[in-house]
Amino acid sequence: MGMNWNNKTNWIKSAHNTKWCLLGCAIGDFGTIAYFQFNEHNLSTLSVMLFAMFNGLLTSIMLETIILYRAHFTLKAALKTAFGMSFISMLAMEAAMNLTDYALTGGAILTWWVIPLALLAGFLTPWPYNYWRLERHGKCCH
Repeated sequence: MGMNWNNKTNWIKSAHNTKWCLLGCAIGDFGTIAYFQFNEHNLSTLSVMLFAMFNGLLTSIMLETIILYRAHFTLKAALKTAFGMSFISMLAMEAAMNLTDYALTGGAILTWWVIPLALLAGFLTPWPYNYWRLERHGKCCH
């Protein structure tokens, strides 16, 4: 029995989930890169990007916890659900955003034109996986 890649409802739902994850990841990721871009430091580009990815994961979990808590989850259940999100998806998103930035700027550098491209890469990379996870296992965040 093959995978159904034509379920429009699940594509929309997985896009919605991916969008919220992207927002959370981008806040921490871009915020960290901006901090190091505008403040003198001695860290390598790789170190800045790894720190940015870590912070992106943290802010994504925090945002998800807030969203779920406001949707009447208990704080404990919201936190557990947020931590239970697919780290594969979030890591792929973070890697895609940072690799796009690096490929286009040669470093951990935010510019007005690279941000939308990094966000697009960050959205498109995990979206099929998030669809597959929803279609195959019925798992999503919201």
